Amino acid sequence: MTDQSPSAPITQDVVTIPRRLPEGGRVNLVGLTREQLGEALIAAGTPPGQAKMRVGQIWQWIYHWGVRDFGLMTNLAKDYRALLADRFEIALPEVVTRQVSADGTRKYLLRIAGGHEVETVYIPEENRGTLCISSQVGCTLTCSFCHTGTQKLVRNLTAGEIVGQVMVARDDLGEWPVPGAPKDETRLVSNVVLMGMGEPLYNFENVRDAMRVVMDGEGLSLSRRRITLSTSGVVPEIARAAEEIGCLLAVSFHATTDEVRDRLVPINKRWNIETLLAALRDYPRLSNSERITFEYVMLKNVNDSDADARRLVKLIAGIPAKINLIPFNEWPGAPYQRSDWERIEAFADIVYKAGYASPIRTPRGEDIMAACGQLKSATERGRKSRAAIAVEAGLPSA
Repeated sequence: MTDQSPSAPITQDVVTIPRRLPEGGRVNLVGLTREQLGEALIAAGTPPGQAKMRVGQIWQWIYHWGVRDFGLMTNLAKDYRALLADRFEIALPEVVTRQVSADGTRKYLLRIAGGHEVETVYIPEENRGTLCISSQVGCTLTCSFCHTGTQKLVRNLTAGEIVGQVMVARDDLGEWPVPGAPKDETRLVSNVVLMGMGEPLYNFENVRDAMRVVMDGEGLSLSRRRITLSTSGVVPEIARAAEEIGCLLAVSFHATTDEVRDRLVPINKRWNIETLLAALRDYPRLSNSERITFEYVMLKNVNDSDADARRLVKLIAGIPAKINLIPFNEWPGAPYQRSDWERIEAFADIVYKAGYASPIRTPRGEDIMAACGQLKSATERGRKSRAAIAVEAGLPSA
């Protein structure tokens, strides 16, 4: 059995799970919104007048109790359970590998339909636990400091595959309630961040529907203030995210001039800093969020000067915000280096004195490539040469 203590050495469990045989078109209920679930039940023969009640019953079994077997849904008639088993399934991504870092961080390599793989990371902290989930296989943004960005986009995840990541983590952590046991309000997965593989706003509908499932008070029941969506700046979808999802927002900012951001975050060539900030100024009001998190990776001699810090606070003036400073997490072939610690602290001090919270994120899970910007599915992890990556990043290859 794996030692889960924070001081434990790196471990890896390899789980071999047989591929599921074709199920004759059975519909996976995981990830369907209440409305979609009701429509599916009616299409399968549930009387329309009973559909709302059946949705509530099935929803609680799947998302509150974590039940996967229709036969265990004891408040449903046996013949109805048999109908459900014939027409539907409750399926999650397959766990291919599970790694545990020396600091307790867990990284899951998950296989989804088509044999593709994504990574999900659980970060335990005192009195809370954050789950970093993916929204796409690969990424289309090619941010030059991000390992995930060196993997081409394969496809969007379905809502079920997004919700499934939360359920897989709860399985592994043993977090589902036990019938008859005393109620336990402890939440091991207390926060979810859409900061894994992919750009969430390029998979808007599936992310929105998945978060509606996760936020539903009768199931997984995570408050919208416990969910943070991170975007690199897909400006047309930001207001829509405020209105249709309403969770907290984080922005991969990383630079204070268009020249540098064009190189670090190429989407800036389409929606530059001025355009992005104009969209962000309305987000807290539209979503009733308290503030926006600006993520800023610290790259040595690239974006970490005192002048950058001063420009940053001027740019975001008037936006309720905090600045999350991220020491660069290196990966094989990375064309950048982490800023010196003294430089990061000096940058943080300028931001703090300007009136903004400026926490420096403690790197977690670096020993298992689970830290911010390091995720990349194992089947796609073929290394490009350092020179090739440098050329793509617009840097000297020497």
